[in-house]
Amino acid sequence: MIFDLSKTNSIANTFVAELRDEQIQLDRMRFRRNLERLGEFFALEISKTLTYTTVQTQTPLGIANTRQLAEQPVLATILRAGIPMQQGLLNIFDRAEAAFITAYRKPRVNSPIEIQVDYISAPDLTDKVVIIADPMLATGLSMVLCCKELIAQYKIKELHIVAAIASTEGVKHVRANISGAKLWVGAIDEEMTTKSYIVPGLGDAGDLAYGPKV
Repeated sequence: MIFDLSKTNSIANTFVAELRDEQIQLDRMRFRRNLERLGEFFALEISKTLTYTTVQTQTPLGIANTRQLAEQPVLATILRAGIPMQQGLLNIFDRAEAAFITAYRKPRVNSPIEIQVDYISAPDLTDKVVIIADPMLATGLSMVLCCKELIAQYKIKELHIVAAIASTEGVKHVRANISGAKLWVGAIDEEMTTKSYIVPGLGDAGDLAYGPKV
């Protein structure tokens, strides 16, 4: 399943537009906040697909039958760019546990991109709903490798992948390599540069959120 936010009308499309805007990007706090708000929006949309139970809640005047999540998801992110989106997810799923993964492109000259996963910090993900966020889904290599690492270690019940901007190639790579994952994206762009940056995309989300790397 693919949910493409750009195919629907909602205020969240404004968050995506502002993430892309090179003038608004100059305000790092607003850039992070827009990623966070997009995470909140996707959390609400994902929540509609999860399992609920009916529980009785005592009010000052009686008993109300209410619907509550049967279980909390685990919210994962790929450091560092994914932190604001994960925070948005946590703002909604405020009882959820969290997981963190480091992945980066290894510098290689005249060779295909190689992704290195160095670190995973996670609770037990067995039989859990896992939501993993990263703002940019370019080639899809990092996301697929991180998901495969988690799947190899745990029997995950349900996997949701969240991205602000995806490329067509990245979506195809995820669909071909992560069976059954649900994909939630703010927009899908057709092109990428020779360095695998999405066009028109929005640039380097990590640098825009936290400053350039050295």
